[in-house]
Amino acid sequence: MRFTIKREDFLKGLNVASRAIASKNAKAVLENLKLDLDERGLFITGTDENISIKTQVPYRLGEEVIIRNYKEGSVLIKARLLVEIIRKMDSDDVTLDVIDSTIATISNNRSEYRLNCVNVDEYPDLDLEPTGTQLRLPRADFDVLVSQTTFAASLKEQRPILTALNLEAGDGVLTATATDSARMARKTLNIPVGINFVANIPAKMMIEVNHLLDGKDVIDIAISDKKALFTIGTTIVATRLISGDYPNTKNIVPKMTNYSLEVNANDLMKAIDRANILSIDRENIVDLMMSEDGVEISAKSSQVGSAVEKIDIFKYIGQKLRVSFNSSFVIDAVKALGCTDVTFAFVGEMKPFIIENASDGSVVQIVTPVRTY
Repeated sequence: MRFTIKREDFLKGLNVASRAIASKNAKAVLENLKLDLDERGLFITGTDENISIKTQVPYRLGEEVIIRNYKEGSVLIKARLLVEIIRKMDSDDVTLDVIDSTIATISNNRSEYRLNCVNVDEYPDLDLEPTGTQLRLPRADFDVLVSQTTFAASLKEQRPILTALNLEAGDGVLTATATDSARMARKTLNIPVGINFVANIPAKMMIEVNHLLDGKDVIDIAISDKKALFTIGTTIVATRLISGDYPNTKNIVPKMTNYSLEVNANDLMKAIDRANILSIDRENIVDLMMSEDGVEISAKSSQVGSAVEKIDIFKYIGQKLRVSFNSSFVIDAVKALGCTDVTFAFVGEMKPFIIENASDGSVVQIVTPVRTY
């Protein structure tokens, strides 16, 4: 195997595929990137067996020659070293030459590296074919689907199902739901009728896929029994699904509420952030006191004191109400909505409350209050 390649295009491909390389791998072979050069171009693959990424560097981009002086073949090279070497080499082109399948030389007009290679037969067989139910989404739709939901998924592995983003398609609607049991985020998109599936996809993988969408117009999704596969231009990302039944969240959103607060999103977040300075011994818990006469956000610490923030511009309907909540949960939800004004709807002091954009019914955020006395 041999080729000379534009360094920037090579590095871009290496960076994409290496996103699938775990910092610690149980199998040493998974610390390597697989390079395959055939008649279509250079394919770079990385995997930790939970997520796999395969991306292509073509021979030409328009009139520009990307790969030249080549001989087809395959090789496994340590990912960390290869990426670091190509990043730091100071030239427009680099040459990679595999000698006797055991040594790879990487060179330009002033530097040369010799790296040990691994036998490609040791690399796992990866299923990167799109099978099952298929769906194409515009890049903008996928971005809002991910950004308005995945933050609410759990980061703890004790209940793996809560680390997933639940996708459910049917009746012309795609619903994405994330919850860590203390909060929930839900987003719906209109899709073609006739597409039906349910899948629990690791939320962190959805975020990773979204990062790869930069500059692309669409994403193709294929959902089968055990995997989700995403095709983004010349890059393929496959991830295992999380097994098990997702919690029933269909009835979490209150149908009737007794109190309503409309407030400027930026003013609210700044007030919560300032009050939160003194929530030292209450794990980011702040209190929201509401009445038709005023709205206040407060926090206190038995160690250092208390703080009160007043909201000057608001619209409140209902009797006097006090609710305590995790400030980070509310700020995350408000940011995800991405609107100027947000609406809070409450059932009562200790019932889950709604945070929403009054002009966009496709997304809803739910936060569970915290008992503070």
